[in-house]
Amino acid sequence: MTTPRDFRQPALVLNLREAMAQRVTRPWTLMEVCGGQTHSILRYGLDRLLPEGVELLHGPGCPVCVTPSEGIDRAIALALEPQIIMTSFGDMLRVRGSTTDLLSTRAEGGDVRALLSPLEALRIAEEHPQKEVVFFAVGFETTAPSTAMAVSEAKRRKIHNFSLLVRHVRVAPAMEALILDPRSRIDGFLAAGHVATVMGTREINDIAHRHQIPIVVTGFEPIDLLGGIYQCLSHLEEGRYGAMNAYRRAVKEEGNLPAQTLMKAVFDVIDLPWRGLGMIPNGGYCLSPAFRDYDAEVRFSWDPQQPDLQSACRSGDVLRGIIKPDLCPAFGTSCTPEHPLGATMVSGEGACAAYFHYRG
Repeated sequence: MTTPRDFRQPALVLNLREAMAQRVTRPWTLMEVCGGQTHSILRYGLDRLLPEGVELLHGPGCPVCVTPSEGIDRAIALALEPQIIMTSFGDMLRVRGSTTDLLSTRAEGGDVRALLSPLEALRIAEEHPQKEVVFFAVGFETTAPSTAMAVSEAKRRKIHNFSLLVRHVRVAPAMEALILDPRSRIDGFLAAGHVATVMGTREINDIAHRHQIPIVVTGFEPIDLLGGIYQCLSHLEEGRYGAMNAYRRAVKEEGNLPAQTLMKAVFDVIDLPWRGLGMIPNGGYCLSPAFRDYDAEVRFSWDPQQPDLQSACRSGDVLRGIIKPDLCPAFGTSCTPEHPLGATMVSGEGACAAYFHYRG
């Protein structure tokens, strides 16, 4: 049985470093799509082991970071209603909307609770039948199945004081949007292994062939990442493209079919704005008509949306791979984990937080 230590062996790291040095003949720019990958790359200094001219960009790999401010504003408005218990994942409570965040809303008296799973919100709804319990559902395809399971259970068990504010996002359409960005410098992608565990590799393979670019699904350990980088660079050097699976111990081509079936039953695919990236065609999910009774946006009314406030923070450019976090003028000065200006510094998976922690 393998352990994480098997994928951190220094001898294998050095072998891959040497293999890349012999393989690469020109500069290339790759982007990793997952915040967990970004943290591993910086934690182990993997970007400093790459051949000269090979650059890693840090993409929009943190779902908390790309949740649009209008969704946060709506969650805050609900949390201020006395009959509502607002719930979400812990990182989401600290991300600023147009003017404030859910953590500050809790300090103002709103009933805001950090949970590990939407199924916990369902339990709270059962325990407080006199209250309306709303779960602010965010995340990639990795967390969407648990949201789908929670609302399916609510319908099956006829729990009517439970609803969802859905801002789940889809990774593959965002990758395609980044390729199409006229400022893009991306030659190849390292795709998120946990997303591919659920969704498989077919959709990213279509994107890879449509845009003639290599995309490698990788895990999160040093050997996973360096092996994926080597495969991607090899394809670039040979002028080949397509999707490759360097995380076979977890990812199958077809993905997790039961999870996909559940998601298709609960969600419809929609165009959705990503924070820092703008509107992404087919970039997110909403509840399907069969579950419309559990949609908080249908159940409750809203105040007009507020535009994002401008600041020195350039987190949008960080998410696009236009700049590295330490090139933002606010990084480490007016923007720190204790006083974050942008979502990429708030979230534990954000690129700015990773740079602050590992590169100081």
